[in-house]
Amino acid sequence: MASVKLAIIYYSSTGTNYQMAQWASDAAKEAGAEVKLLKVQELAPEAAINGNPAWKAHVDATKNVPVATPADLDWADAIIFSVPTRFGNVPSQMKQFLDTTGGLWAQGKFTNKVVSAMASASNPHGGQEATLLALHITFFHWGAIMVPPGYTDPSAYTSGGNPYGTSVTVGQDGKMVEDVQAAVKAQAKRTVTVAGWVNQGMGK
Repeated sequence: MASVKLAIIYYSSTGTNYQMAQWASDAAKEAGAEVKLLKVQELAPEAAINGNPAWKAHVDATKNVPVATPADLDWADAIIFSVPTRFGNVPSQMKQFLDTTGGLWAQGKFTNKVVSAMASASNPHGGQEATLLALHITFFHWGAIMVPPGYTDPSAYTSGGNPYGTSVTVGQDGKMVEDVQAAVKAQAKRTVTVAGWVNQGMGK
């Protein structure tokens, strides 16, 4: 069976979802996947970014991370998204990227691709689940095969217990409140495993 090709696509303003994407990448590579770690294009005005030192520092630190394109989605057998919540919804940066995928969708390119998602917010009830479900709606339209973590790994019970996708609370100091590293890695490995089954079933 050929190696699973996994695209991990994130948006992060101050680094939380970038860190989660990195953990997912590490775990996927351990599981034998070929991985692309990609960010979506930043759309915020430069003045807004420069007005927040943590945001500016993160933008500068990740300037060499490749920007995702629809071609990366076409390449991938599986995709993991990681985003912060914005008023219980997907950040505009990620939504804009998703809105560029209509051509691939019209060609049926998303049919049976394996997808999963992760999220963060600044408080425990800040919209993590709503944001993940908003992403899931896009996946439904794509005809993709969704792989949530559920409660398939013990780490779910020590990381906040979100069955829709690993999510984390970020404190005012910018640090993660819950320890989600194991849960992120379990979700990534589950995604790669299921994608391998799908590939095998499709004769890839």
